[in-house]
This record gives sequence, C-alpha cells and structure tokens, in this order.
Amino acid sequence: MVAMTVPSTELQADRPLTVTDLALIQDDGHRYELDDGILVVFPAPSVVHQLVVGRLVVALSQASQPGFLVLPGPGLEVSPIHFRVPDIAVSLIRDVNIDDNPVTKPPVLAIEVASPSTAIYDRNRKKDVYAGFGIDSYWIVKPDLDKPSLTAFRLARGKYRLVAEVSGDNVFRADRPFVCEIVPAELVAGPWQASARGR
Repeated sequence: MVAMTVPSTELQADRPLTVTDLALIQDDGHRYELDDGILVVFPAPSVVHQLVVGRLVVALSQASQPGFLVLPGPGLEVSPIHFRVPDIAVSLIRDVNIDDNPVTKPPVLAIEVASPSTAIYDRNRKKDVYAGFGIDSYWIVKPDLDKPSLTAFRLARGKYRLVAEVSGDNVFRADRPFVCEIVPAELVAGPWQASARGR
C-alpha cells in the first residue's frame, strides 16, 4: 500500500481529492481508494488473494437469501472525500441501483482479504471507516497457506466488537447477513500447499 497524490495539472494541490477526481486516474491494474482526500494505492492482488476472493464469492452466493446481492470489489462512496473498495460486499438489493458507480449506501457485510502490506491497515483504519459508514459486519480473511484465518466483527453502538476468530480447519458459522459456514483452510486448499511447505 502506498499513499500518494495524483500528479495532474487539472487538480488543485491545496485541496483534498474527491470521488469525482478518481475518474481522472487511468486504469492501470492498481486499486485506488481515498482516505480523507488522500489517494491510497494498492498493488494488483496476488494469485492467492484472487483465489480466496473467488471462493468466498461462490460460498456467499450459494448461501445467500433472497434480497441480498454479493458483489466482488464494489466501490463504496463513504463521503465525497472517502472512497473504499472492499474485496467483497454483501448489500441489500433495495440499497443498490444496478447502475450505481460507486455504491453510496453501506452494505451489510464488507470483507477484506488481507495481504502482508494491508493487514495493519485493514485491522485499524479501514475497520474504523467501515464502522463509521454503518456496515453491520466486517470480516478480515488472512490467506496464509499454512494458517489461513477469518476474523469477524459486528457493529454495536458505532464500534466493531469481535464475534469470532477461526483458523485452519475450524468452521466459522455466520448468522448475519444470512446463515453460512466458512472454513479458512478450504479457501486456500490446493496442490501448491505441499510445495510451499517443502521450501
């Protein structure tokens, strides 16, 4: 993760960047977010990151109930100077206009798949932002090949409280936004694990 400003003659240097300003940035494979008007740049996700996101989307979509929409990587406009892109969000269908870009109402669940460069940010600053936006549930998945884990938080009186922390073959049983079961080890399972341990 790198914080930087946008070099552009069209933008004033003495003001925060806005969600509208993000449209001026060319798509280069990176993920761009705004944190109080400061541009935050994330590198393109790793293969294991993408694998875990894909498997979570499938698992959540299969468990989803009518009225919910599972979205991989939606842009969330928290405010004009605050823009986030969770790896996955689950929204109420009634809160999402299919033409929305970005989504302007808080989803009921946001999930971040943490990488070594974003783990601290996901557990601290991003968690505070999501709580302030009113996202009811927040999960952080650590896609470690040897000890994958899932940490779940739920909003209570404006702050997140820890509701579960599971790793490996242990089962996380969620009851919100709908009932589903996630096993962290299954999110990273594959033949590459044996070769990774042999290194």
